Amino acid sequence: MPRSDRLFRLLHLLRSLPPPVTAQQLASSAGVSLRSVYRDIEVLRAGGADIDGERGYGYTLVNDGIMRPQAFTRLEIEAIALGMAEVRHMGDEALAEAAGAVLAKVAATLPSKTQEHMVHAISHVRRYGQRYAPLPDVDAIRGACWMERALVIDYSDRHGASTRRTIWPLAVVYLEQTLVLLSRCCLRDDFRMFRLERIRKVEATAISFRPRRSGLLRRYLRELEERGADSKASDAVSAE
Repeated sequence: MPRSDRLFRLLHLLRSLPPPVTAQQLASSAGVSLRSVYRDIEVLRAGGADIDGERGYGYTLVNDGIMRPQAFTRLEIEAIALGMAEVRHMGDEALAEAAGAVLAKVAATLPSKTQEHMVHAISHVRRYGQRYAPLPDVDAIRGACWMERALVIDYSDRHGASTRRTIWPLAVVYLEQTLVLLSRCCLRDDFRMFRLERIRKVEATAISFRPRRSGLLRRYLRELEERGADSKASDAVSAE
């Protein structure tokens, strides 16, 4: 793990774990040695982080010294808390964990009074069951979008017919009841939507289409808008 990533990981653990956090807890959670934890604590302190404590006792992050306090209004705090709560009910474990990390990082940048507004937000989300069924290949699909690398997928259409095709994944879209993948399909040589629950298998490739993702996505979204596809998303998705 690069040192910069390790330091940010350590800061996140100090923000989110109940203080004081022992060096052993930090080492186990970050997957590094005790020696690395002790060394990284000193690096963070040298960089301006106010970390109270010492070896054998534990550490408390008083002020990370890196992220300046943010001036969010009460309504903005409500929007952050509500949005992250919605993400945590979507049925995607990776996104749920990320949402919790976002709240911890934002809270760490807030003055104490504003932190209270976040902790005691008046807006809440309650869902009985997950909004979307867990899908095992979502992480691989997201990673391919970020890296701009082609995927090979086995796909079943609405009639049950199976095809194997290479696609350029552009974006995952969360519709009311299902997730769809906006892509450039190499088999059809055209843009296509794929329902994620119909993707039977995903294989990563080393085929790169960088830096075309942003331009292709803008073009596809423009085409959808021109066709008025927003109001007919379900029909458009089921057609593939």
